[in-house]
Amino acid sequence: MNRKMCDITGYSSDEMLAMCVPDITHPGDREKNQNAFQRVLRGEAPDFRMEKRYILKDGRIAWVNVNMNMIRDPYGQPVRTMATIEDITERKQAEEEHRKLEERLQRAEKMEALGTLAGGVAHDLNNVLGVMVGYSELLMEELPESNPLRKFVDNIYQSSIRGAAIIQDLLTLARRGVSVSEIVDLNRLVFNYLRTPEFEKLKSYNPGVNISTDLQDGLLNIKGSPVHLGKTIMNLVMNAMESISGRGEVTIRTENRYLDHPIQGYDEMREGDYVVLTVSDTGIGISSNDLGKIFEPFYTKKVMGRSGTGLGLAVVWGTVKDHHGYIDVHTEVGKGSVFTLYFPVTREEPEKVEKVVSSVFPMSKGESILVIDDVEGQRELAISMLGRLGYRVEAVAGGEEAVEYLKNKKVDLMILDMIMEPGIDGMETYRRILEINPGQKAIIVSGFSESDRVRKTQEMGAGAFVRKPYILENIGLAIRKELDRK
Repeated sequence: MNRKMCDITGYSSDEMLAMCVPDITHPGDREKNQNAFQRVLRGEAPDFRMEKRYILKDGRIAWVNVNMNMIRDPYGQPVRTMATIEDITERKQAEEEHRKLEERLQRAEKMEALGTLAGGVAHDLNNVLGVMVGYSELLMEELPESNPLRKFVDNIYQSSIRGAAIIQDLLTLARRGVSVSEIVDLNRLVFNYLRTPEFEKLKSYNPGVNISTDLQDGLLNIKGSPVHLGKTIMNLVMNAMESISGRGEVTIRTENRYLDHPIQGYDEMREGDYVVLTVSDTGIGISSNDLGKIFEPFYTKKVMGRSGTGLGLAVVWGTVKDHHGYIDVHTEVGKGSVFTLYFPVTREEPEKVEKVVSSVFPMSKGESILVIDDVEGQRELAISMLGRLGYRVEAVAGGEEAVEYLKNKKVDLMILDMIMEPGIDGMETYRRILEINPGQKAIIVSGFSESDRVRKTQEMGAGAFVRKPYILENIGLAIRKELDRK
């Protein structure tokens, strides 16, 4: 030893002289260190070179680079060693930081690519399922309750609705399915989920699992989508319960938390005020090989056919990202997992909204409507639905065609698809039409959630936004409200 060795380890020279190399070597490196030394001692290796860890006197860990040469007598027998030890702790820490940043970047790029793929698939499927939902609904209206075919049509309708829900999961993954606009009480969402038929069904599948809650009083609000946040709670609880074989515990917690400095975990969380949702379980845990893949779509260890679509944690990831939040995951194989979600606090107060529910379809008063949609099946469906409500309906296949149509004709209202390819989108279409007919009434439809371009189009004068697939009552109410608006 020498003075520098004492400086590195924190031990005095007397303490160092009373110790052996294994005493200060990290337990994880001792066998590797001993094996390498023995190879040099036996002449199987010319020298000893190793990066290893020391346990310092204060318990901290330091990385060192050891270069050792064996001094031998004229007969080749080892008599002493000469070692150079370099403290490389800062370099190793920098390498670890770089590795973590690179890992996060790769994860973000991978999820972005998967989201792009999911978004494209969801857009096309939405158009197909939209037609199935719409026509099955029209058929049910035509068939009397006594007709045996009505049951078949209702099954088609319900299956299409479930398919549309899966598409919304894909859109969440694609980061195009969440409209973060409402003031949300997370405690209320947890409370509501635990009283749903879906949760009761989940409990019946897992009778040995006990669910407990620890919801903080005075929880602050967040700004977001109640539908997607509710689905996030459902997916986390479902995963937690199904990770337990036999008896176990699942705990749902909420709390207000202030981070006064960034925290690094699965994500790097910035400082600020957060509402924190934690779902913990005493299940089997997640292996290190699986941990980096758990948020990828269709990556699952569950039994296919029982536990949903394989999009559960992918939806959680997409929802948290769209809410500008963070995810932290701690897990230990055989002991369980803890998923901690951080959502930024909002100081806005919720608005009181009165909902008006009507069981009667709002009918036409003889008005004319122009449907602008690039998908033929969607145009034909809209014509059938709106014709049933008594409207005079025409349809065109794109924005440019709509502009030409309205140069010579007038309509009381347009149904404007927001995303049309190829050609101009809904916002640009509406801008050009306003130059021809200022004050033209319109409602906006899309398979995706409200976007900035939707909101800008509404600022220009367009009315309500209606998400596809078309539901007769939803589209009918939106049209009637816009037409009656002064």
